[in-house]
Amino acid sequence: MATALPVAARRRRSVFVIWLLAVPVILLSLGPFLWLLKTSVMPEARIFVRPLEYLPSQVTLENFVMLFERMNFFGYFANSFIVAIGSTVLGLIISMSSSYAFARFRFRGRRFFMTLFLVIPMFPTVLILIPIYDIMRVTGLLNTYASLIVAYSSFTIPFAVWMMTGYFAALPVEMEEAARVDGCSRLGAFVRVLLPTAVPGISATALYIFIVSWNEYTFAAMLAQDEAVRTLPVALQFFITEFTVNWGLLAAGGVIVSLPVILLFIVLQRQLIAGLTAGAVK
Repeated sequence: MATALPVAARRRRSVFVIWLLAVPVILLSLGPFLWLLKTSVMPEARIFVRPLEYLPSQVTLENFVMLFERMNFFGYFANSFIVAIGSTVLGLIISMSSSYAFARFRFRGRRFFMTLFLVIPMFPTVLILIPIYDIMRVTGLLNTYASLIVAYSSFTIPFAVWMMTGYFAALPVEMEEAARVDGCSRLGAFVRVLLPTAVPGISATALYIFIVSWNEYTFAAMLAQDEAVRTLPVALQFFITEFTVNWGLLAAGGVIVSLPVILLFIVLQRQLIAGLTAGAVK
């Protein structure tokens, strides 16, 4: 007859099984970025030596120095930052007001519009590329920050509305009613009571819009071809020519592009997790 394991032994076995399952997932997730980081600090001549070096035998910052000395990388970085922040602010303003209406009011067509917002992000972005390009050309917004901010908002807002609607619906309506009894208008109750409570959901939505806008390439390549408004993803593409690929500079640029998103995620991780899990239990 088999004897039952002590509680401590069962706990150690559970932890071992969890780590056994988690380690491959972690390696698959972090592996490409770690390889990119390794490539960025290697001399160009040693990147493709055989056998492959899993740890760099020589470490250099030459790729990063060349990146900033030979290119207008600070300018591209500023362009990406302006566009991502502008898209985040515009997306938040529209998605917060829309999602509040969907969460608190029952009106004709509500279900239809919510379904429409869910379906729109499923379409390939290339389908709306041509109409948006034509609109920007007619309105004279080509090669401006506004063209990218409006374009990014067109496909980030629908999903953002879904995220914020679920979060607002999970907040008790009694909070607003109490504020209105104390003399607040509906707008005052929304701004003074609901928004401070919804910070985790707003942070998660802002992070989603910022990441999508920061990494977007297709619209940036079509709508902002002028170097004055060129963003980082488009600038990195110039390291790939018809005959050569400058892998060292490309990897260094990839690392720098990733840093703002990583730092933002570290700062907002608690709010992000709280925002994404809001409404799961009540």
